[in-house]
Amino acid sequence: MPSLNELTGNSDQWAAFVAGLKKLEPPQINSIPIFDETIQSDRDKEIKGFRFMGQRFTLDASVFQRLVYREVKENKEGQRRLLPKGLDIPAAMGSGEAYKILEAMGETGYGNYPQNMRKMQEAISGLNTKTWTQNLYWSWLYTLSPLTKAKGEGYPAFMQNDAWTRKQLETYLGSWTELKHDTILYAKQVYAEAGGGMQEIDDRGYVEPNPEVYARLAALTGMTIEGLDSRKLLKENDRACLRLMEDLAKKLQAISQKELMNQSLSNEEYDLIRGFGANLEHFWLEAMRDKGIDHQSAIMENPASLIADVATDPNGLVLEEGTGFVSTIYAVVPIEGKLRIAKGAVYSYYEFTNPSQNRLTDQKWKEQLETNQAPAQPSWTKAYTVPAW
Repeated sequence: MPSLNELTGNSDQWAAFVAGLKKLEPPQINSIPIFDETIQSDRDKEIKGFRFMGQRFTLDASVFQRLVYREVKENKEGQRRLLPKGLDIPAAMGSGEAYKILEAMGETGYGNYPQNMRKMQEAISGLNTKTWTQNLYWSWLYTLSPLTKAKGEGYPAFMQNDAWTRKQLETYLGSWTELKHDTILYAKQVYAEAGGGMQEIDDRGYVEPNPEVYARLAALTGMTIEGLDSRKLLKENDRACLRLMEDLAKKLQAISQKELMNQSLSNEEYDLIRGFGANLEHFWLEAMRDKGIDHQSAIMENPASLIADVATDPNGLVLEEGTGFVSTIYAVVPIEGKLRIAKGAVYSYYEFTNPSQNRLTDQKWKEQLETNQAPAQPSWTKAYTVPAW
């Protein structure tokens, strides 16, 4: 490879360098608007370009790219799929329920959609652990992937139904939305409470038994510690928090395994469940300490809601993915041989389009939620949700 000085002083070498660049593969993800194929038939030629420190390729954006126009064609009504759906991601990861919902919505009726989805599912199912754990972004997706599987024999009765399978999809998409929000400038876009209240009778709690998720979360946390430590970017307080999170995930994994084998939990394990909200509060306060927030009341001022636009269509619309206020869930769970009603917290997930000139910020989204101006949640969530008022 010639040096920069050699290139700028030698027109022949510069021409050879440019010719070599033109032979490189085009971007796997298109992030610029282009015209209809009747006007610009060679898409690969149009989307080629040079970026200094360009945005990264991500698996989920690649899924989106292959499931929108031009990769998929018009449906029977002549409509084009110019924006993807969040459900495309868990469907590509193997969720039959996600695909069934997409089918009912008419999303699979676009030309080549089923074939392209099948190709993505085959490619993703063939990925090895080394590929899945190549960086934190991929590892996050890997951590979530067990949520795409329906729960069968061996799991509690409340988890063996379509409603729970859809609840898992909302959990998946809620966490995926947080991932997109945290990496919105990194990734290429396709064009808790500690205190309070009187103690209730028999307050022994229950962990949603998803041992594979907790195991992968522990591994992801360990990977984060090692990666930041190796680059000397980890403060001692942050290291202690991450180690606590890693240990907590391992303990939740162990509790889940005992629950699935109908084994009794120890008093220490029940204490861990009782104090889980305090752990979450601790993590939140530590994460916000650099912003000068170090008091519990600030939690109410900073709810879990956030918003991220993940795709843009050429007509000026963006696809918004959001999480709203934390929802309450009730489930009938087995505790020490008896069925009890347990109360917990889960994501609320939103997906809608918005004009690109009016992209939402977290603050604007929070205001919409607080004034009841937010759009309705996806209709498929009605299988397990009821209005709170």
